[in-house]
Amino acid sequence: MIEIDIEKENKAIAQEYKELLRISYQTLTPEDKKLIRKAFDVAVEAHKDQRRKSGEAYIFHPIAVAKIVASEIGLGATSIAAALMHDVVEDTPTTVKDIERMFNPKVAQLVEGLTKISLVQKDMNVSMQAENFRKMLLTLNDDVRVILIKIADRLHNMQTMESMDDYKQVKIASETLYIYAPLAHRLGLYNIKTKLEDLGLKYTEPAIFKDIVSKIKETKEEQDAYIKDISDIIKTSLDAEGVEYIIKGRPKSIYSIRRKMKAQNVSFDEVYDKFALRIVYKSNPHDEKFLAWKIYSIVTDHYRPSPSRLRDWISSPKSTGYEALHITVMGPKGRWVEIQVRSERMDEIAEKGYAAHYKYKNGATEESGLDVWLNLLKEALENSESSAVDFVEDFKMNLYSKEIYIGLAEKVFSIFI
Repeated sequence: MIEIDIEKENKAIAQEYKELLRISYQTLTPEDKKLIRKAFDVAVEAHKDQRRKSGEAYIFHPIAVAKIVASEIGLGATSIAAALMHDVVEDTPTTVKDIERMFNPKVAQLVEGLTKISLVQKDMNVSMQAENFRKMLLTLNDDVRVILIKIADRLHNMQTMESMDDYKQVKIASETLYIYAPLAHRLGLYNIKTKLEDLGLKYTEPAIFKDIVSKIKETKEEQDAYIKDISDIIKTSLDAEGVEYIIKGRPKSIYSIRRKMKAQNVSFDEVYDKFALRIVYKSNPHDEKFLAWKIYSIVTDHYRPSPSRLRDWISSPKSTGYEALHITVMGPKGRWVEIQVRSERMDEIAEKGYAAHYKYKNGATEESGLDVWLNLLKEALENSESSAVDFVEDFKMNLYSKEIYIGLAEKVFSIFI
């Protein structure tokens, strides 16, 4: 039996809590901090006798989920508090009414939504799972933050599955690839989507995952040198033009490399665009578009572009709110390289998804693609009389597409544009 140093563990818990406040994407007022502290105290007390399968104190899990909510999704104090208490009602005698009395109706509503999702997901039957998933999406009618916190919860569970039985790992990973990764993608949470996909692959195809990881490590030095060569040339021209920017090298995800190997029936060595460069530039709103195309011009002065692979999501943003210019150019040694061009604002929306999208909305009344999608999704959920399994299949298929939903009688059709 593992002996636990309680004093050391308590210090680690306190440290995690401080880190949560420090990394919050939004500025926390004294009132916000008070709310978060109270939620933390309730969660610590409620979970004090619980441990995870790994043996660590259970409270580390809700704190980790709250950290993802605060820094990677960018939600505020109400959501952070709900994330800290997301398992309290399910696992302890505390009720939703207790939380409403201690906090406020909004925090209680979020915790209740998260509790419902956890309870329905325990059913192993496929059609029941599908029906429960439809019910879970209906929480969008109350507050989309329930889904966002649930995605954070799923990410942390995926990151800490080592102690679980193999069959449970495969079940959870398969469900993650089937539902949660596409959902994160559709809500603009690209970083989280990538992590969920890579972790999903780690448990569903472990041998392939390990093989790709080891090959990426073997070629890392060569790839870094290649990225530096390209970056240095582009930097000289950007500096000469007085553009304020940073350049980041970004390897393709393990999952996307695997997908490409499968789709094109090629080996790891034959996947050439295994990394991308991202140029993030400073700009005022007025000059954003002009500067993006100026950078495009600078890049293509040095490297020949592939016109068929140009993606202009600045003139026509994705329905998730994503904006960027993606240029694929022929780099040194005859290798294709993707270069992504984004302003700081675009980069923030790409990193934080839904939350950053609203930060920049500034009270605008015009509905964005994401708002339209959420509203039409709600209608589809309420009106659909198709079987739950069919509904989930249709829903998943449409997650990756730019679509318009049209309600006709009880059926939802998708027109791809």
